[in-house]
Amino acid sequence: MKNVLVFKTSVTGESEVKRLKPLLNRLVNQHDYWNFDLEDCDNILRVETQSLSAPVISSLLHKSGFSCEELH
Repeated sequence: MKNVLVFKTSVTGESEVKRLKPLLNRLVNQHDYWNFDLEDCDNILRVETQSLSAPVISSLLHKSGFSCEELH
């Protein structure tokens, strides 16, 4: 069963998404999915995953220089 994790981020542009794409793609497995909604005021990152936890995703973005906070 997939979990849907939603994060408020400081990612604001497509160039930043392109920079994160290879990192996120390595993190998720072939059945997982992620996307950014940069039209939303919170610059939402949504991850559908079977195996990842919110702290793992937050840590990846923090190490890449972005803020990332799970929304409940």
